[in-house]
Amino acid sequence: MGIHPKTIRKSFDSHSPFIGEIKVPREPANLIIDATFFTRSSGVIIARANSKNLAWKEIETEKIEHYEAVISLLQSAGMIFSAFVIDGKRGVLHMLLRRYTNTPIQYCQFHQIQTITLYLSRRPKLQAGKELRALALTLTKTDRLTFTANLEKWQVTWKDFLAEKTINPITRRQSFTHKRLRSAYRSLTTNLPYLFTCLDYPNLKIPNTTNSCDGSFAHWKNKIKIHRGLCKERKRKMMNYLLENS
Repeated sequence: MGIHPKTIRKSFDSHSPFIGEIKVPREPANLIIDATFFTRSSGVIIARANSKNLAWKEIETEKIEHYEAVISLLQSAGMIFSAFVIDGKRGVLHMLLRRYTNTPIQYCQFHQIQTITLYLSRRPKLQAGKELRALALTLTKTDRLTFTANLEKWQVTWKDFLAEKTINPITRRQSFTHKRLRSAYRSLTTNLPYLFTCLDYPNLKIPNTTNSCDGSFAHWKNKIKIHRGLCKERKRKMMNYLLENS
């Protein structure tokens, strides 16, 4: 582009992160909220609606109170939430249920699939694991009744297998043999009430994933990665600039 690096650095140094009034949608909107980290101790929680960043908070660790702070900021600015779309962070769901009793909540189907993969891997060795992961992969292509029926059928088929226990030869204590498989199944049953909310309220047009955030995260990270030599403060300003204009 023919711009000298010093000119770019000067522009970064003169930039002030957005601190003005938050512009919230005039009409009730679906709020998508998610977090990402650029380094182990440098991340951001972002709230989006209608493909626009509404508010964000820089974080060092991901805590429920950070999510609550961002949502409270938007609420105080006058935003009306028609629904929430959340990732798999523990506690966020309970916080929303406590504060917004009658507001629909959609649990990100993509994050649910990621959780199943975390427990079972992409290529499970056990037949029960293969079948459960295959079922999880249908989340985005099916409905609540069909998925629930198939999950119950899986549970009946593998009920005895799930109940198998192993005795520790040293402590003589019993524990479940297939712990990760049980955890994967429990994750699905626990989150099932919120996995198909988008289909329960078709008029609200609730997204079934937080991909609006996830896709933007990849874009912003690539932008920042190009400028590896930036000092911490300039990198912070660059991040805020990208967020302001997305």
